[in-house]
Amino acid sequence: MKKIAILGKPNVGKSSLFNRILRKRDAVISEKAGTTRDIKKRIVTLDDELEDIVLIDTGGLEERDELFEKVKEKALNIAKESDLILYMVDAKTIPDEEEIKYVRTLQKLNKPIILVVNKADNDKLKENMYNFYELGISEIYPISVSHNRGVGKLIERIKNFVPKKQVFEVSEFEQDIPLEDLLSEENENLEDIKEIKVAIIGRVNVGKSSLLNALVGEERAIVSDIDGTTIDPIDESIYFKGYHITFVDTAGIRRRSKIKDVEKYALLRTEKVLKEADIAVLVLDSKEGIVELDEKIGGLIQKYKTGAIIVANKWDQAKMDYKKFESEVRDRFKYLDFAPFMVISAKTKRNIDKLKEKLLYVYQNYSKRIPTSLLNEWIKEATIRHHLPTDIRGRETKIYYATQFKTKPPTIALIMNKPNLHFSYERYLINFLRKKEDFTGTPIVLIPKEKGKNEKD
Repeated sequence: MKKIAILGKPNVGKSSLFNRILRKRDAVISEKAGTTRDIKKRIVTLDDELEDIVLIDTGGLEERDELFEKVKEKALNIAKESDLILYMVDAKTIPDEEEIKYVRTLQKLNKPIILVVNKADNDKLKENMYNFYELGISEIYPISVSHNRGVGKLIERIKNFVPKKQVFEVSEFEQDIPLEDLLSEENENLEDIKEIKVAIIGRVNVGKSSLLNALVGEERAIVSDIDGTTIDPIDESIYFKGYHITFVDTAGIRRRSKIKDVEKYALLRTEKVLKEADIAVLVLDSKEGIVELDEKIGGLIQKYKTGAIIVANKWDQAKMDYKKFESEVRDRFKYLDFAPFMVISAKTKRNIDKLKEKLLYVYQNYSKRIPTSLLNEWIKEATIRHHLPTDIRGRETKIYYATQFKTKPPTIALIMNKPNLHFSYERYLINFLRKKEDFTGTPIVLIPKEKGKNEKD
């Protein structure tokens, strides 16, 4: 697929254009310069007859401090890998020496470049595009993303760089050959690749971005000691033992009273990622230990009912021995008692491969389905061992039968005469099921239903 990167100085509208081409609000947008720091990639279909493209939103080119220097270098490295560069400028400004320097650097890459003059909200501002001819880019497109002016023409121009989809026609000779004979030996042995979406969550500066880089084996996310470096969720995928795993590095979460500026959007994006995730990796800081905020973040896993793994990062700097740290984890995260715990070091790559293995193990449990006959045997045994409590009037409560109607997570309907299950008995049933079957890493959801009412729901 062709890679198309959007570059430019901070606050020229790169993320707004990214969202407009994507046709949805994906990247965080703010009037504050430097909102985008990491690289954001999305696959986009511009036309049904064309191949898909990889659209890339980059951080602003600026040399303000160490963090922005990393952002700039990351953006320039992305430009080297791209097939087309959209260099954006602000129509309300004029080129300065810094802008000229960036453009000259990009021109040395010998890549096609389109100059996009954004914020040309009216005809007078549109005329300002002539100020940018000195940059030496022959193709200039004045647009206004906010008013959706000129964006359509720009997209039509981009399409010229995208090849058409290949259409394969089956010859008469091939039509006579059985399908199985057309398959290569390699393809015959291919299984369906399973998709796993993993959210990496935690408070600020616990090493989530470093963990993402360690998992994918490259410097995908920008790492800095500055709190709040990651704002947009950053995702990257790997293939591991027949699984396509997408890791999403989410923004670090602060206490509500300390959330700054655009970080409020980042928190919303983190919750959105969790809503779509299969597994959440809760990252703790081994060096600083567990704090109250860690417990609240862990509560988001409980809220969205994802699979879960708790990892203590920076174990190379830990001040506590393993057994003591694990004991504290189990004490502080009782509501995640099903989640496996392990120590890692994203910096030294300690246990990173073991974490990948653990993700597959948890996903298999998260997507597990128990046959109805076996499930009912277990429920019957559980109710015989410990009878269901009576209601407030002393009437008997019964479970007629159970059926698992959903996976990810395993969700079981209990068909009852009275669809009221005391939380303590619900906990007993869940623990009983865990003794019968390995559900490590996944929550189990029990839903009481009254017999004869919405049993198909």
